[in-house]
Amino acid sequence: MGSTSVKNATRAQLMERARSGDREAFQALFKEIGPLVTRFLQRRTADRFDLEDVCQEVLIAVYRSRHTYDSARPFEPWLFAIARKVSLEHLRRNRRQVRSEVHAGDLPEVRIEASASHALELRRALERLPITQMEAVKLTKILGLSIEEASERAGTTVGSMKVRVHRAYESLKKALMH
Repeated sequence: MGSTSVKNATRAQLMERARSGDREAFQALFKEIGPLVTRFLQRRTADRFDLEDVCQEVLIAVYRSRHTYDSARPFEPWLFAIARKVSLEHLRRNRRQVRSEVHAGDLPEVRIEASASHALELRRALERLPITQMEAVKLTKILGLSIEEASERAGTTVGSMKVRVHRAYESLKKALMH
């Protein structure tokens, strides 16, 4: 039996134990399949931040779908079918979200008086942004890069950059217009 066959058999055995409620088997299985799922998703997920989210979604789906695993069949095709389905659902959700959100180029410029209290308020609001949104604001509004240039520099898709800029704008607007 080759090393791949042994790994497949081990994963199938871990899944069987996990199905019967063995928590340690689940932990061992997730540790074993995590890198497999990540490699599989890297070819399907352009954004490295999305990759982590999708990978977690896949592991949750594996856990929730454990009752559907048939031990008479190989484990990997079952696993990758779940990973494929979850990654496609994630992609569809992101596409819908990007279409429904305002494009960053369409965002109105908000001008506030440059008083010391406003500057402090803006700084605090910027510091509360998630790092990806802060990066999006810095690249597009401070450095003046286009969405395409910013997405390339950040290593993400154009759609994801638009979403980040939009969310940052909404968070800042909410914080500053309270």
